[in-house]
Amino acid sequence: MMPMRPRRLRTTPAMRRLVREVEPRASQLVLPVFVAEREGAISSMPGVERHTPGTVGRVAELAAAAGLGGIMLFGVPDDADKDERGSAGWADTGILQRGLRAVRAEVGDDIVVMADTCLDEFTSHGHCGFLTDDGRVDNDETLAAYVTMALAQVAAGAHVVSPSGMMDGQVEAIRAGLEGAGHTDTAILAYAAKYASSFYGPFREAVTSTLAGDRKTYQQDPANRREGLREAELDLAEGADMVMVKPAGYYLDVVADVAAISDVPVAAYQVSGEYAMIEAAAERGWLDRRGAVTESVTAIVRAGADIVLTYWALELAGWMK
Repeated sequence: MMPMRPRRLRTTPAMRRLVREVEPRASQLVLPVFVAEREGAISSMPGVERHTPGTVGRVAELAAAAGLGGIMLFGVPDDADKDERGSAGWADTGILQRGLRAVRAEVGDDIVVMADTCLDEFTSHGHCGFLTDDGRVDNDETLAAYVTMALAQVAAGAHVVSPSGMMDGQVEAIRAGLEGAGHTDTAILAYAAKYASSFYGPFREAVTSTLAGDRKTYQQDPANRREGLREAELDLAEGADMVMVKPAGYYLDVVADVAAISDVPVAAYQVSGEYAMIEAAAERGWLDRRGAVTESVTAIVRAGADIVLTYWALELAGWMK
């Protein structure tokens, strides 16, 4: 038998393109966007800024024109608007609802408009739910707030609500609330396997988080792989239309596990710390920025993700043309 020579399929750029197994496309990218009362740069995330309800529509317009699949909005209220229960999260005049209305007014249905459905940005204590007297997060009481928040987001224009607090039963509760209110076409993107990661630091700067302590009693232990699959299975059983793994790059095994069993699209969130590390290393000349960005997202798709949330979405879409 003649020896195999795999290098034959690597000889030219055209040959490599011909046999490439995975190539991310713009339509599977989602751009996370922060909406605040005032614009401003985020020091730990070079190139990422907070936008206002007056300017975020233009960002959405650029995302739609670039062919992105979606835009995910995160609300950043002023500290004065935060309270123990995060009530600004579902207020009609809250920063997130105003941002959603501005985006839908600008782009309509030209791009999928998603909303983060969680209380952590809006609570004075920075946790993702209501606290009991002894400082624990009350799972079941928090669910009712998530339903109220989801309904407010749909009324403001969200196509997709995205519960990210890792409360048990959050998908089932929100699905029942949406159906009961007649919102049968609203999709749920469930943060199914969300880990208590060290890579969220820049995000917390971006949303001016007031968290003291950690979220380890409801987010997952980074050491646990099987648990991620179990969480995804529960959300699928509760009616999630899409499920997400967060973070992405350091949890490709979990992405692959979930993709292997999911009968709905699988998303993965390339989080702020992943973004900041590549940007910092590239700024110092330690790696090729475009190559590292492209490789990192390709790896996420190669692991099985159908959708990738990444702060590089607009730039990546430009490179894909």
